[in-house]
Amino acid sequence: MNEIIRKIEEAQLKESVSEFSTGDTVKVYNRIKEGNRERIQIFEGTVIKKQGGSNRATFTVRKISSGCGVEKTFPLHSPNVEKVEVVRHGKVRRAKLFYLRDRVGKAAKVKEVLK
Repeated sequence: MNEIIRKIEEAQLKESVSEFSTGDTVKVYNRIKEGNRERIQIFEGTVIKKQGGSNRATFTVRKISSGCGVEKTFPLHSPNVEKVEVVRHGKVRRAKLFYLRDRVGKAAKVKEVLK
């Protein structure tokens, strides 16, 4: 990769990124701009995938809202993502949890790892 591109990407990385993995339940503190006001909105759900590397890394969080599944993909190093707080660690055996899309109720839960 070109040295110039590498230096630009390194400048865009956050210093502190919280450690979480697929299957964890997380709270994503997302900064939203409405007109001239800024506020922070919390999106809480299960991480169903992590992908990419460097400053292009993204993760997708899924939650059930009013009986409807909602998924949002967040860039990991975005300035709009204030912080990612891990609520509970999940016990999963695969990297992408797309099978949760077809499940409803208790079947859509991920077992918790007790540390």
